[in-house]
Amino acid sequence: MDHGLPDDHTVRAALELAIRAPSAQNTQPWRWRIGDRGVHLYLDPARALPSTDPDQRDLVLSCGAALHHLRVAFAALGWSAVVHRLPNPAQPNHLASIELVRHRPTAHEIELSAAIDRRRTDRRNFSSWPVPPGYLGLVTERAATLGAVVRQATDRSRDCLVEAMRAAAERHAGDPGYSLELAEWSGRHDGVRWSDEAHEPDCAELLVLSTSADDRLSRLCAGEALSAVLLTATNIGLATCLLTEPLEIPALRHQVRVGVLDDYGYPQAVIRIGWAPTSAETLPVTPRRAVEDVLDPFDATEVAAC
Repeated sequence: MDHGLPDDHTVRAALELAIRAPSAQNTQPWRWRIGDRGVHLYLDPARALPSTDPDQRDLVLSCGAALHHLRVAFAALGWSAVVHRLPNPAQPNHLASIELVRHRPTAHEIELSAAIDRRRTDRRNFSSWPVPPGYLGLVTERAATLGAVVRQATDRSRDCLVEAMRAAAERHAGDPGYSLELAEWSGRHDGVRWSDEAHEPDCAELLVLSTSADDRLSRLCAGEALSAVLLTATNIGLATCLLTEPLEIPALRHQVRVGVLDDYGYPQAVIRIGWAPTSAETLPVTPRRAVEDVLDPFDATEVAAC
């Protein structure tokens, strides 16, 4: 890059952190292009899941998480990102254009960037230690700054959410198309469990992240808010697990909207959050594609038209 923008080493370092973002079934559905004046994020339709995610909601959500990871990474490296979301209506897969401005990193930005490499999707049962209300309030506030609402599922709303999770797992277990996509992309053959097979009960708190609208822009912003929640939780020592399975079936998504959100807003993600077992081993890193595999040659004509 030129015009006083980050050098190639800085851009690569930021992209290496951006691609650590979580994605549904580990599809990693993002592609990046480097221009003279910024970075461009595209959704890769080749990573689509026709059976699991026919309207590409999960894919856009995943790309939103990668976009926020990129912003956090650049901020820690001394560059503030000015994001133009969906810059060209004629190209719906062009999700964001990111301009970069020199910036002095804050301690908070450096901490969030460091949390990217530490974050894991933890499907184990969480311990019975209570999560302080202040911690839940913090992740809620961070999501709100990005246009999303986080609602904690308790009592009847939690029962409704757990029932939706179980119903989704049962339905998907009998869906050959879903099972094939699950095995192909994530390497697993069973439905996404909301807890593991440990003898102790799972004491995770359940959060539902929602938006006031349900268009492509809302889903992209929801992914950014999701990233903020996950990185904030990691930074304060909490374990997390992203779940989208109960929201992939329209009837169950509506059930969650009514039973958890009081028929207001659109649920975009479910997050298990809590304290990991103290005796548990460190979770391995989930494989990611190399930067070279998700970086396209820059097409000046195409992006100029944006």
